[in-house]
Amino acid sequence: MSSTFLLIAFCIYCVSLLVFVIGITGKKSLQVDNPEAYVKKWGNAGFALTILGFASQATYFFTRWAEAGHIPNSNMYEFMTMLGMMIVLAFIIVFLIYRAPVLGIFALPVAIIMIAYASVFPHDVQPLIPALQSYWLKIHVTTASLGEAFFAVGFAAGLMYLLQNVKFGSKEKGDRREQRGVEFTLFTLVMIVAFVAAIFGFNAAGYHAQYANDVTVTDKNNVESTVKQTVDYVLPPLVKPYNSVQVNMQPFLGMTEAPFEAPSWMKGSNAGRKFNTVIWTVICGAVLYGLLRLIARKPLGAVLQPLMKGIDPEDIDEISYRAIAIGYPIFTLGALIFAMIWAAEAWGRFWGWDPKEVWALIVWLFYAAYLHLRFSRGWQGKRSSWLSVIGFLVVMFTLIGVNLVIAGLHSYSGV
Repeated sequence: MSSTFLLIAFCIYCVSLLVFVIGITGKKSLQVDNPEAYVKKWGNAGFALTILGFASQATYFFTRWAEAGHIPNSNMYEFMTMLGMMIVLAFIIVFLIYRAPVLGIFALPVAIIMIAYASVFPHDVQPLIPALQSYWLKIHVTTASLGEAFFAVGFAAGLMYLLQNVKFGSKEKGDRREQRGVEFTLFTLVMIVAFVAAIFGFNAAGYHAQYANDVTVTDKNNVESTVKQTVDYVLPPLVKPYNSVQVNMQPFLGMTEAPFEAPSWMKGSNAGRKFNTVIWTVICGAVLYGLLRLIARKPLGAVLQPLMKGIDPEDIDEISYRAIAIGYPIFTLGALIFAMIWAAEAWGRFWGWDPKEVWALIVWLFYAAYLHLRFSRGWQGKRSSWLSVIGFLVVMFTLIGVNLVIAGLHSYSGV
């Protein structure tokens, strides 16, 4: 039942995005007599659909909670779907303050991408591992994700500002550098979309490969032992696990075995498969981005720039700043203070230099620098927008790269 409500929410979000796009682009293409009233009407319709989608996803959240017996934020599928819901909630709050329909064109896709990305992970309800059996799971993860959701809205508004003000037709060195920065940001989003499409494509084709290797595990008494581990691949293995034996593999483009092996220093659960996933993500992203560039015959930023015409840049800059200003104290509570209290209870220390802890601190310090520069140095406009965009890219690396690639105490979230 919960999965059905999530699918309904996903579809409604897509329709809502389309309504926002019609509202912004239609005022130009249809040459309406009263553009402001036209945009307001379609913006309100898109917002109403967003509320409906959020209600459906909230129903998914609580029905999943009832099915699992615990709050659904204990693995990547549950956390990423919750993050998508929180991004929509943050968008709703910001929209009610500023009434800017154009924000829906950039904030909703981020939520849609998060939910689509979550769908590539196992959907099965999983029992909580001992480390997660605490009421702090509800408090820590929920507040941290809400803070990150406001960072996502700040990112969307910051990207809007850059799309509006970067000179895509200029050949000046500084302008070319800004063009490349915007394109890299768009490429990152395209890469995630391409990865999701690749996973669904190979799943639909029934592709499967499996390897076996010996891994060393340490029990609670610090006694090491060697166990046999099987690793399942959904994407064709370009990189197999280190020192592994191929159990079976479906041929792909004439390839009957993996051409490369993961390096021995790459540790962590299923490190070879995760490294293979990273490689496929970059390849698929490059292919999709190349196709979009071929169709558009110009940078994607230049394609999106006309959507920004008629929008007050100061309003966009203010929206980006306010979203981050709201999210920062929430993130501070959830990702640092509550996390350290829980760590002290679970592991007997407030801080342990675990990779996820380190990157959460990096995110916190980055946004602290953003707010400091905004207040004390008067960084607004482009400089502030660049920081909001870069900051969320750091957040995405913390959520995806650290969880899935770097081994640590939070590696369970990559299962």
